[in-house]
Amino acid sequence: MPSTHQRRALTCAVTLALLGAGLPSMAAAAADRLDRPDLSRFYDQKIDWSDCEGDGVPEDLQCGKVTVPLDYARPAEGTLDLAMARFRAAGGSRGSVLLNFGGPGGPGVGQLAAGGEDFMGLTEGYDVVTFDPRGVGRSSPVSCGEGTEEALDATAPDVDDKGDDPRASLDLLRKVAAACAEHSGPVLPHIGTVNASRDLDVMRQALGDKKLNYLGFSYGTRLGAVYAAQFPKKTGRLVLDGVDTLIEPVSEQGIAGAEGQQTALEDFLNWCVEDINCAFGQDARSAREGVVQLVGSLDENPVPTDFGEQFSGQDLVGAIGQALYSKELWPTLSHALSSLVQDGDTRGIMGFSMGFSMGGSTMPGDGGLVDEGDIPLDNLPAALMAVNCADDPDRPSADQVTEDIDTLRAEYEHASPVFGEYRLTQVLMCYGRPKGTTYIREDVRDVDTPKMLLVGTRGDPATPYRWTVQTARRLGSSAVVLDNKGEGHTGYMSSKCVHRKIDAFLLHGSLPDDGSSCGPEE
Repeated sequence: MPSTHQRRALTCAVTLALLGAGLPSMAAAAADRLDRPDLSRFYDQKIDWSDCEGDGVPEDLQCGKVTVPLDYARPAEGTLDLAMARFRAAGGSRGSVLLNFGGPGGPGVGQLAAGGEDFMGLTEGYDVVTFDPRGVGRSSPVSCGEGTEEALDATAPDVDDKGDDPRASLDLLRKVAAACAEHSGPVLPHIGTVNASRDLDVMRQALGDKKLNYLGFSYGTRLGAVYAAQFPKKTGRLVLDGVDTLIEPVSEQGIAGAEGQQTALEDFLNWCVEDINCAFGQDARSAREGVVQLVGSLDENPVPTDFGEQFSGQDLVGAIGQALYSKELWPTLSHALSSLVQDGDTRGIMGFSMGFSMGGSTMPGDGGLVDEGDIPLDNLPAALMAVNCADDPDRPSADQVTEDIDTLRAEYEHASPVFGEYRLTQVLMCYGRPKGTTYIREDVRDVDTPKMLLVGTRGDPATPYRWTVQTARRLGSSAVVLDNKGEGHTGYMSSKCVHRKIDAFLLHGSLPDDGSSCGPEE
């Protein structure tokens, strides 16, 4: 567009020279508009809401869908339907607040149906809305078929023991990537946070909102940050709780995750040893050593389960990691560990395992919503791999992996003697897939938006507090940090103080001071 000086010249017709100088700029702008894909049919749609179906679904939960392009650069070449759900505002509605519960790979509709009571305070001003992102839940779900189990086998900690060449695992991962493409259909090349953010903007318009009001948890904070970078003038009140990194490569994310889980485990053990029934005694240092010994013992000699499978030390590590997501689970975790140590009973601890079964053969092809019963059982891990790999541009070669694996193993084990080996598998997960976008790492920064609230929890096992500080600096002066000095992953559901401050911001625009804090919950 012409500068202010040029516009005045055009209006006043001071000289023909200035008029001529403005014409190329105007022509370029017109040509740019012609080159842009026409998305009007997506932005002109309205959502047709109706009562949600299914057993146990809240009576006041409404369901609908929005249609988005499969490929935003070529919108005429296919579409996707995205499943949506909402609780209507209790009184007069000022619009909507959109929720993303994280993952990536977590379906929003089911989570709002199951946990909607946590968000009823927001219905005092908003319709509370969520969705299944592209590739997730009922929205053209991705799957790897048997490849998901093969991926976990290929990246299991014991496949790259010292002295072993990881190339066999890498060859298997390349075959897994091909299986994921075969089972997922046309959505797989177009999955990822950059396109999910564009989907958010279509939803915003379909909901009738001039600006997006948003509450994102964990991975949902990455999605919110990308939206703020892509659509700064459409950004309303954004809350990011359990803040993800925007800049660290997968290898560094794994180390940070191991450190976070180690800190959460030590906090749990400090609490556990105060109880005479703690499986590891009443001394915190001995308890930490006891956990390491138990993991090693089970890796060497797995114990049988009621399902006929073997329960290893790495199975135990995964189960403990899940239990540490919420401080409310600590008593149950302590009891389960006591049963395992004293009686060899795996039932309690296996209850925390985040298991899955192989995906079915269903391959969504037309972009329409799939029935609940047709969602592949491996959709969550398949979508998690797909989105994280689409968001990450790094693809080390087989030679690089082979050269670096011992150094990485030492760094991971230093970060956590319990979780380091388990988290090392992240480094290999994207091998064999196309390189992901550089947009998040390079361009999501210094956003020109209204103030947004970032919440970091000191005892978070998944998104360490330093990521909150790091991302706030990356986003620039718009970011306001709330320091939650509690335990568990995210703060909204576990801290009454965080819950109040988030609601106050979303409902009334009342922000806490940057760097202010919420104390630990008793």
